[in-house]
Amino acid sequence: MFCQQCEETARGLGCTAGGVCGKSNDTACYQDAVNFILSGLAYRKIHQPAGAKVPADTAKQDKAVVEILFATLTNVNFDKERFKEYLKTLIAYRDAYPIISGEPEGCAWTPKSEEEIVHLEGGIGLLAIEDDNERSLFSLLLFGLKGMCAYYSHAEVLGKTDPDIMAFIYKGLASRFEVYTIAERTELVLECGTVGAKVLALLDEANKHYGTTEITKVPCGVKDKPGILVTGHDLRDLEMLLEQTKGTGVDVYTHGEMLIAHAHPAFKQYDNLIANYGTSWANQKDEFPKFNGPVLFTTNCLVPPPEESRGRIFTTGSVGFDGAVHIPEKADGSKDFSEIIALAKRCKAPIDLKLSEVTTGAGHDAVLALAPKILKLIEEKKIRRFVVMAGCDGRHKERRYYTEFAQALPKDVIILTAGCAKYRYNRLNLGEIDGVPRVLDAGQCNDSYSLVVIATELAKALKIPVNELPLSFNIAWYEQKAILVFLTLLALGIRDIMIGPHLPACLSPDVLNTLVERFGVQPNTTVEADLKTLHLV
Repeated sequence: MFCQQCEETARGLGCTAGGVCGKSNDTACYQDAVNFILSGLAYRKIHQPAGAKVPADTAKQDKAVVEILFATLTNVNFDKERFKEYLKTLIAYRDAYPIISGEPEGCAWTPKSEEEIVHLEGGIGLLAIEDDNERSLFSLLLFGLKGMCAYYSHAEVLGKTDPDIMAFIYKGLASRFEVYTIAERTELVLECGTVGAKVLALLDEANKHYGTTEITKVPCGVKDKPGILVTGHDLRDLEMLLEQTKGTGVDVYTHGEMLIAHAHPAFKQYDNLIANYGTSWANQKDEFPKFNGPVLFTTNCLVPPPEESRGRIFTTGSVGFDGAVHIPEKADGSKDFSEIIALAKRCKAPIDLKLSEVTTGAGHDAVLALAPKILKLIEEKKIRRFVVMAGCDGRHKERRYYTEFAQALPKDVIILTAGCAKYRYNRLNLGEIDGVPRVLDAGQCNDSYSLVVIATELAKALKIPVNELPLSFNIAWYEQKAILVFLTLLALGIRDIMIGPHLPACLSPDVLNTLVERFGVQPNTTVEADLKTLHLV
């Protein structure tokens, strides 16, 4: 096992005996095998000569590629048996394409046994790429592709697809078996960011299915009925569950990044959608047992639950955990949640965590509606600067930094955020500036595109380049969706991004130097020093 795709990777170098996330050595090896076969499939698909007899309809294959690559993202799927099935599926898709004369040997690799998968000593993992810089760049690309598939899957279930995005996913995966110069690989990584912007825009459009978000104060208390807690990011799953729980006596609560549902007009019609329960994914081991009822994981982030809670864990989509009940998608796209509803009826009502309400829904439409007021406040020097503090939360105590950073901001600075990082500061009562909340939360990391639109439109209104805006970036990352957003910002030309708590472990010294010299990327240090570096004091 060798895994360094998340911010918490062991010793800041890589997990080798078992994942800090809870992933076992065997499951990690199966994920490496899946990634390797994906690259072989992609290579065969895009290098077929004209006239070759290839599958006529690859829609199911495309959907499987997206789901399976998403499943290898941190804290999504810990179920080795599911990866065994994924491996069979991908090998069948790959072998439906004719072998290409002179193709790299790895394209045809098919494991003969489990032992061959778990004892290859890095032969199919990223360590098999010997050149440090090539491995670093392909790692960044692969991590970006995982994030891309996560976001694309959400758009896909709402009927939004783009063949150009799928074409790039195959191109990126196939590049593992192709010869690129370091300069060419660098540009391919940046192209991933460019395509990432298209994916985020597509998802933004897809989520309009539920209406344009409105700045909304969301209650965080409980009622006396039993409940189901929905975590992850998938709004379609939440919609289906709400429909199926109508009139059953079972309430539905959101958790973590599902908070944004309360700001969509379509979800406000459900009187069985009660409140947001708890905080970010990082605290689920403490908070979920107090909920008492079942928990539905629609996407990441799943932390291996304690033994006493495992009977209440349900998964769907790409998510998997050994022993959890998995709710599959039917051929028509629907899901049957009757089993989780039946369990909920036998459970006690949730224990109130006594958390104050939180505000969300400040997507680009909602914020741009405030643009005249915001521009006037800038002109009057009541708003001096904005700081983007989007990204991920995590379990390390050092993430207290983001709470302290937000507390230390001058009162004429507004925070723009999206993702679960907001839980580090969205209950600090930072106040308003003449009615404009000082924390403008666009929603999920899926809604990061809103921050790009806000920055772009603000630059247009002020008639200055984006990099000359009174805008700073101090982003917390944890996993591969954040990597894609980071690459997207770089591809859009955003400079001087501060990132933490640690830089990605996959960055070789040369690749890191490129990011520093070309884009001004910098690690965070201390609150006092970073406030000065980012021109916030």
